Amino acid sequence: MESFRTDKQQEHVVTLWLHDDGMLPNNAQLPVLIYPGALAEAPQEIEARFNRNGWGNSWQNGVFNYHHYHSNCHEVLGVIRGSAALQLGGDSGETLHVGAGDVLVLPAGTAHKRLHSSADFSVAGAYPAGMDYNLRRDNAADRVEALKEIPGVPLPATDPVYGGDGPLRAHWQAANSRGEG
Repeated sequence: MESFRTDKQQEHVVTLWLHDDGMLPNNAQLPVLIYPGALAEAPQEIEARFNRNGWGNSWQNGVFNYHHYHSNCHEVLGVIRGSAALQLGGDSGETLHVGAGDVLVLPAGTAHKRLHSSADFSVAGAYPAGMDYNLRRDNAADRVEALKEIPGVPLPATDPVYGGDGPLRAHWQAANSRGEG
């Protein structure tokens, strides 16, 4: 866990490193960023916040109950209501318990699936600069294509929660410069 200080306030961001499991590529260069309770005061405004901060092509729904990922763009998920257990990184990955106001930024290639959720579980999702996203699954053909695409996905210009002053770019630029993963 790391803390990052913005000019406005101290924000708590948890980083989670996921590695290639042989079928699901995940992203060895960039960590998942978890903003616990970052938007808990107004979870119904999550999608609008993402949009204002330059993350578009947004939607509201749930999370698929099978492993999937996007190899051509990063994704942000914000819990609007309810709670869920989400598995990140594949069967040998990490299980996160999320609730209203929690935000997850998934770098390109990060596998995710819903294990179980409350009946009212809903998330908003969005993509940097409104990028179009693909849908990849845990199969060999998708993996081959994904391994070509993931390295070419650019870093987002803004943080989906805090805009230009947010911690996303600092965390991801630092990871790139240190060669973490």
